Amino acid sequence: MVPQAPIHVLLIEDNPGDRRLMQELLREVTSVAIQLDYADSLGQGMQYLKQSPFDVVLLDLFLPDSQGFATFTQLHQQERKTPIIVTTGLNDETLALNAVQAGAQDYLVKGQITGELLVRSIRYAIERKRAEQKIREQAALLDIATDAILVRDGQNQILFWNRGAERLYGWTATEALGQKATELLYADDNSVQMQQIQQQLLLDNEWHGELNQITKTGQVITVESRWTLVRDDDGQPQFILVVNTDITSKKQLEAQFFRAQRLESIGTLASGIAHDLNNILTPVLATSQLLQMESFHQDERSLELLQLLEINARRGGDIIKQVLSFARGGEGKNVILQAGHVVREIQQIIRGTFPKSIELRVDTSMDLWPVVGNATQLHQVLMNLCVNARDAMPQGGTLKISTENLTLDEACTRTNLDAKAGSYIAITVADSGSGIAPELLDRIFEPFFTSKEIGKGTGLGLSTVLGIVRSHHGFITVSSLPNQGTEFKVFLPAVRVADPPARNPAEVWLGNQELILVVDDEAPIREVTQATLEAYNYRVITACDGLDAIALYVQHQHDIRLVIMDLMMPALDGATTCRVLHKLNPQVHIVAVSGLPQQNAEPTSIAVEIESFLPKPYTIDELLQVVGEALKPKGYRQAGFARQVSIGCGESE
Repeated sequence: MVPQAPIHVLLIEDNPGDRRLMQELLREVTSVAIQLDYADSLGQGMQYLKQSPFDVVLLDLFLPDSQGFATFTQLHQQERKTPIIVTTGLNDETLALNAVQAGAQDYLVKGQITGELLVRSIRYAIERKRAEQKIREQAALLDIATDAILVRDGQNQILFWNRGAERLYGWTATEALGQKATELLYADDNSVQMQQIQQQLLLDNEWHGELNQITKTGQVITVESRWTLVRDDDGQPQFILVVNTDITSKKQLEAQFFRAQRLESIGTLASGIAHDLNNILTPVLATSQLLQMESFHQDERSLELLQLLEINARRGGDIIKQVLSFARGGEGKNVILQAGHVVREIQQIIRGTFPKSIELRVDTSMDLWPVVGNATQLHQVLMNLCVNARDAMPQGGTLKISTENLTLDEACTRTNLDAKAGSYIAITVADSGSGIAPELLDRIFEPFFTSKEIGKGTGLGLSTVLGIVRSHHGFITVSSLPNQGTEFKVFLPAVRVADPPARNPAEVWLGNQELILVVDDEAPIREVTQATLEAYNYRVITACDGLDAIALYVQHQHDIRLVIMDLMMPALDGATTCRVLHKLNPQVHIVAVSGLPQQNAEPTSIAVEIESFLPKPYTIDELLQVVGEALKPKGYRQAGFARQVSIGCGESE
């Protein structure tokens, strides 16, 4: 057996008799080896402790260089890790108790000390100090943990509060200890859930789940919480250990994912509805225009009604395009566009959907410079800004949208890192609402930051706005005063392009008796398209589906100059029909037509050359222009119409 190392004891005692007595008492002990050193003053003892380690210190409180309680405090401040046993006389027992309360491991009264008592006190002092050190190390590990760890008793009073809890909730340990956890961390309407958790704890000794809690600043957070009930030796509940992990950001991301999935489902549904509505609107729009051409048969009132019918059919088609654009999340491409058109679309949506208590004022420049951008994304920017303005005016107010041309020099760009000198258009969205607090202005573009209530905002709107504007090489400014309103100004780089040559209104896309095959499963569309083309000197034959179209094309192949093909039909769809026609005649001229936008109507599979894509509902002018361009000799066609596209045609051979 390996012999135990002796216990190294430092006795700080100035009385030679007491020192001699301690030596004799320790010499009588045979159960453990004791190595005793001594010092006759506090200063000498502290010097010894600096030079070598000791297992325990026996300290007399009355020394030549220090008296009373101060003797212990001086030594304890230097030697936090070494256990101290104080020795005192009968009349100073209260003083010794105070020393124990301040950190001494034990006290002994002179004249009542025996060898066994002295050794037992030394051993207990060493073991208690080691236990304290172990607890202190464990507590330090708990403080390192990123999770919030707290201990509460049966009355919900907080007994332990680690650094992770301080970081998560904002309350310091000093502020939290002794407080009731139910009052500090939960809303008033949480009592029922707390009762259910307590009942499960008593049954299973543990509970885990998600909780909504409140921080010191009033922010609502979501935590994944794990509770463990600790019982005493008699099996009675003693305290509850709680470990909380912040999952607020995770829940926000999940909510965004679920919302995106819902939008995807809505987009799929919207595509089908849009296809049907566009099929309905196509004959309405074309018929209203055809009837207006016969205005000499109409009185003035009838002509006005036909014009109203045409205007509303166009408006319906525009609304369907907007719904599809957002529901399907189409990114589109950057093209040269007029931002004024986007503003006017937003204006229509606001007038139809915003509360009547909000007055809309729009001031757009008539000669606004064009920009290179994505119309759908710019639409999203303005929609987000306008919705925020609406939410800032729950009782009503004024919403102003204005546009202007600006030229910024170097001096104007110094206040914004994203700004560069040059030509810009500026789109301003201003409201008379509640405004933004000055301390929040620097945070409004942060992802997930929102001042709205839970369920009323994702905190992604303005961060998305900023991302889109920057992707367009622009920048955005904001100014706001509490209760006086907010103004966002979006700057987009302008481009200078020559105006396209105006088309001569007298130019009419008259045909020369060319034969055109119109294929569509909707009878009204076939009829109105046939009537329109025949009115402009074309010959027309129609087919109700793909099989009928193939049969007619085989019969009239050498006479048919153009095929106008609906891509979505039952039995044999337009894409497959195009593939068959192309096999019959690789030089076939095809104009694809669909009630869906082009990016949704053209699945990619096998490349087939078509002349153009014509979205429903189309006007007479759009139909005639597409047909006229398609029938021109290839060398004379306008750039951008004849092209290779990929149309899905089922299984490839």
